[in-house]
Amino acid sequence: MARRTSAKGQGNGEGSVQFGDQTVTRGEGGETHQVAGGDVPVLTTQQGIPVSDDQNSLRIGRRGPTALEDFHFREKIFHFDHERIPERVVHARGYGAHGFFETYEPLTDITRADIFQRAGEKTPAFVRFSTVAGSLGSPDLARDVRGFAVKLYTKEGNWDIVGNNIPVFFIQDAIKFPDLIHSVKEEPDRGFPQAQSAHDNFWDFISLSPEATHMALWVMSDRAIPRSFRFMEGFGVHTFRLVNAEGKSTFVKFHWKPKLGMQSVVWNEALKINGADPDFHRRDLYDAITSGDFPEWELGLQVFDEEFADKFQFDVLDATKLIPEELVPIRLVGRLVLDRMADNVFSEIEQVAFCTQNVVPGVDFSNDPLLQGRNFSYLDTQLKRLGSPNFTYLPINAPKCPFAHFQRDGHMAVAVPQGRANYEPNSWGGAAGGPREAPQQGFHSYPAEETGLKERVRSETFADHYSQARQFYVSQTPTEQGHIAAAFIFELSKVQRPEIRSRMVGHLLNVDAGLANKVADGLRLKEMPKAAVPARAVIEDLPASPALSIIGNPPDTFQGRKVGALISDGVDAALLNALKAALEKEGALLKLVAPNIGGVKASDGSWIEADEKIDGGPSVVFDAAAILLSADGAKLLANESTARDFVADAFAHCKFIAHNADAQTLLDKAGVVPDGGVVALGKAADAATFVTACRKLRFWDREATVKQV
Repeated sequence: MARRTSAKGQGNGEGSVQFGDQTVTRGEGGETHQVAGGDVPVLTTQQGIPVSDDQNSLRIGRRGPTALEDFHFREKIFHFDHERIPERVVHARGYGAHGFFETYEPLTDITRADIFQRAGEKTPAFVRFSTVAGSLGSPDLARDVRGFAVKLYTKEGNWDIVGNNIPVFFIQDAIKFPDLIHSVKEEPDRGFPQAQSAHDNFWDFISLSPEATHMALWVMSDRAIPRSFRFMEGFGVHTFRLVNAEGKSTFVKFHWKPKLGMQSVVWNEALKINGADPDFHRRDLYDAITSGDFPEWELGLQVFDEEFADKFQFDVLDATKLIPEELVPIRLVGRLVLDRMADNVFSEIEQVAFCTQNVVPGVDFSNDPLLQGRNFSYLDTQLKRLGSPNFTYLPINAPKCPFAHFQRDGHMAVAVPQGRANYEPNSWGGAAGGPREAPQQGFHSYPAEETGLKERVRSETFADHYSQARQFYVSQTPTEQGHIAAAFIFELSKVQRPEIRSRMVGHLLNVDAGLANKVADGLRLKEMPKAAVPARAVIEDLPASPALSIIGNPPDTFQGRKVGALISDGVDAALLNALKAALEKEGALLKLVAPNIGGVKASDGSWIEADEKIDGGPSVVFDAAAILLSADGAKLLANESTARDFVADAFAHCKFIAHNADAQTLLDKAGVVPDGGVVALGKAADAATFVTACRKLRFWDREATVKQV
């Protein structure tokens, strides 16, 4: 970790900072950098100006807004925003769809936002899901944060809720975003690994940035390998403000809750899905919407006031922290439905431009320094990526309400403005004079009072880096805790420098000793490192938050999921039809996998078309498996490695497996040991029993015996 000894607080002014074997000494001269083996150059701006603090942006007061005059931050973000042509620097791998948002009830008590004024009103929406680290051509199942960006075309302008599927982030200040992304991207001297965090640079940065510990736990959890966009949550991450018609402000955090519940894959499964279908998430969303199975989420608000913010043990402006749902319950205020795919991937999914600064009257910002930096960065990014300030005229970005302004010309000017005036105030009347201000209707920033010294500093209230990481870990089921430990072991095993591995385990000792010991044993560290010295004492008695667990909050439905049925000539037609009917009643799908794509001849002489050939439809792309074979078919497939893998992978990944008696030969060859997740289908009525079992999604009791995840 970076151990700071500063007279003025974390990351500020005089003092020294220890980064592993590097000491950075700051004083009046502030230029001395000492590293084992010699001195290194002083960090400067591109203009050669020495940088005194590269950890904090300039703000007014320790918890105040970021100052526009911060030329170092602006130059750093400006350069970062323009580093890639033409794909996004981050969130390049994305997919999206059109839909609508329907308001449940008026929220006039907390906001004047027009979208929340009338119950039942539907507002057009466009949503883009994405990975963060990989390029446009990277696979869907990389272990990564998922972007969850929603554009709402309201009657008073576009409102963008630009979030992720994880409610916290790695860093507290936007000035560190280029460093974070540089560290996780492919290493610049070799150009790999792509779309992976399992390498030295990433874990070097994380292990030197204690504030990232909480997010590291989330990314090593199953949240980072979701089964589908349809089965993951979304979060606005930051604290925003809602402002009502009387000007009263309340703080708010935004949550998107999937109607079908949460679901993830396991790591071994993710690796195989990336090989079998690198477009797995894209295909899933496309198939669901085009078949009429429209995904839905509910928008939930955590609303709280200044009094709660002052009493809360953590700073609500710190993007590395969350507010447990048990402390501030979520108020469900509307639903988001995706019901139409994009007509053209480039024109809509690639050219859509989200900006955190796009808010409507009744919604406002907080002083979260990460949010303040994003408000600057996103607009600049769109200019570089789309080539013109007129990107707002692209159909996917244009408001659906009337709009008028005096912004003219520029590259790719597609509008044809009329009227004599292109400025205001002007004395021209009517259409010639153009639009006018609307003092009552227009957007008003909340008049928060700001005081404090203008300096590069981080509030002491941001200094607790481990307590919520611990809370997240203890909130997981034992199965999920095992996955987190295994993920850390896998990722850190790819790190070549032993000191980075040890440094990371030192942070984990502040989270949970059991987790740290598992990781240390898995890496076979020669000696246990000392715990990193926390900037603030760890709160070890924070209660578990059950809402943070995926497995602990099962959906109690198998709706929207898929069963892959391996079939052969002679398959029992009645049994197959019963399974299909039971799944259709549940709202799930049955996909047929056969030795040949042409299909099979059933027991009643009918011909059944296949959806997939066995080597093109492995069980990893399905949520459960059914093995329905004739005796001859089972004997034949028992000698086929792809068929054995179909069954063995389903078993190893703790999926529910249905089978008829004749399929036992293949199950034996695949090493399947009967347990509560293996359901025999002896008669048609057994199909409903199997589907009911599948509502649990996985038979986790098996995991300890298969050792595959």
